[in-house]
Amino acid sequence: MSRTVELVLLRHGESLWNAEDRYQGQQGTGLSPLGQHQAKLAAEYLRGMTFDAVVASDLQRVTETLKPYVDGGCPAVTVDPRWREIDVGTWGGRTFTEVLAEEPEVVAAFARGEDVARGGGETVAQLRSRIWTAIGDLAATGARQVLVGTHGGPIRVAAAAALRLPPGGHVLLDPPVNCSITTLRVDPELTTSSLSTYNVPTSTATEPAEEQPA
Repeated sequence: MSRTVELVLLRHGESLWNAEDRYQGQQGTGLSPLGQHQAKLAAEYLRGMTFDAVVASDLQRVTETLKPYVDGGCPAVTVDPRWREIDVGTWGGRTFTEVLAEEPEVVAAFARGEDVARGGGETVAQLRSRIWTAIGDLAATGARQVLVGTHGGPIRVAAAAALRLPPGGHVLLDPPVNCSITTLRVDPELTTSSLSTYNVPTSTATEPAEEQPA
């Protein structure tokens, strides 16, 4: 592969809504006590790496996850809302149990692999498109290694796109756990891409993710 950029994708730590089994999407809270501990351990892990740039979703659970790393000294963080979680519209803030009871047909359709816009939000195809565009912009900067603070959904579709999986192919990949690392490489034209690592925990305090966006 010719000159490439390595993107290190960090999922946020456990949030309060994660702990309460609530859909978050582009809403949500900051970190739970466990999530704060995970963020500190992730910062220690990341200090062994060198980044040309740090990019992050603007959502609170991501900015709080990156805070221990930023406080320890790192390149300035560039906020890019395109790295937000998928928008689940009116499902945000509702528990998995509530949504299943009130909209069982939509939950069932999504479980079957239908790309429905849950809660009137985004489809997975729309998420994958905006994430791949954001990746292309990073690849064009000339940076060698970039840390991206983001969410489970974006990481999953980014990995699927890097592997050239067809639409819906992200379901073949396990949901990333809290504060896990996924690493991919792309060239500036996005003609070649590869997945180096997927869903690598940065600590033993990392908890498994739900099958829902977080």
